[in-house]
Amino acid sequence: MSKNKYTSNPLKPSEITPEHLYLNRRKFISSLGITSAAAFLAACSPQVFQPTAALENTPAISPDPTKMGEQGTVSPSTMDEPLTDYEAVTNYNNYYEFSLDKQEVAPLSEDFKTTPWTVQIGGLVNKPLTLGIEDLTFPREERIYRMRCVEGWSMVIPWLGFPLKTLLEMAEPTSDAKFVAFQTLNDPEQYPNLKNPSFPWPYTEGLRLDEAMHDLTILSTGLYGKELLPQNGAPIRLVVPWKYGFKSIKSIIKIDLVDSQPATFWNSIAPYEYGFYSNVNPEKSHPRWSQSSEKRIGEKGRQPTLMFNGYAEEVAYLYEGMDLQVDY
Repeated sequence: MSKNKYTSNPLKPSEITPEHLYLNRRKFISSLGITSAAAFLAACSPQVFQPTAALENTPAISPDPTKMGEQGTVSPSTMDEPLTDYEAVTNYNNYYEFSLDKQEVAPLSEDFKTTPWTVQIGGLVNKPLTLGIEDLTFPREERIYRMRCVEGWSMVIPWLGFPLKTLLEMAEPTSDAKFVAFQTLNDPEQYPNLKNPSFPWPYTEGLRLDEAMHDLTILSTGLYGKELLPQNGAPIRLVVPWKYGFKSIKSIIKIDLVDSQPATFWNSIAPYEYGFYSNVNPEKSHPRWSQSSEKRIGEKGRQPTLMFNGYAEEVAYLYEGMDLQVDY
């Protein structure tokens, strides 16, 4: 693929976690099976999570770079950055169905029921599917990805999951399919904030079909060598690392192949703030947050934000010919 001006930044040696620190925790199990808009404005302001202590049981995962098909391999800069502390990843969460307060989500979601759970795949497909979470027996891969929130903070998370395209190919999209629409669970008994009339529940998201079929796009069922917790989107969520975090919809129950751009949650609320694509772009400011730099949770200071969150070499070709100031 030809080079473009948006290239991934290499890491400095001082920014890489020493190997002995990375590996000398719990040994990772090598074989894992999938056995009125004003209401949200104040809640979106960035906060800084301060972990109370390092977790002794936080497992470490030995990096195993995965072949990424025609787009090459995962960039070393996405594999070797210091991981965000497990406590922060599991206690600093945007999940508005539970609460607008990031640090209330974990305690409010403790009793969230993830079994039984089914995912429907339908729409413009030849083979509609309804699968229980126990039926998703695809081999899980480790993917260490940056996660960048539109609010200006970021994390580095070791996900466990499988390429979304694996599931979509089972359903056999028709030639008319151009987009993929996702829906999360819509259960007021489990989600206390669904009683909030300021939001167009249920939560929905969407991708263009070629974005959904890209090798970097995964469905995750775990992180840090453990099963996903409810606050992180259990039992199954989307992860699209070159887009702002709100695009990676949690607790998915429905996936539809469609022929036109689907309505999505934040784009429906405030299209002037949240574009359909929402690719990480330091050159396109949000009306309330500059996107030129970010605060990595657990680290001091700020760092420059990378175009496409550092995945430009893998995904920039998807947007050739588009005006990223307009098609955002």
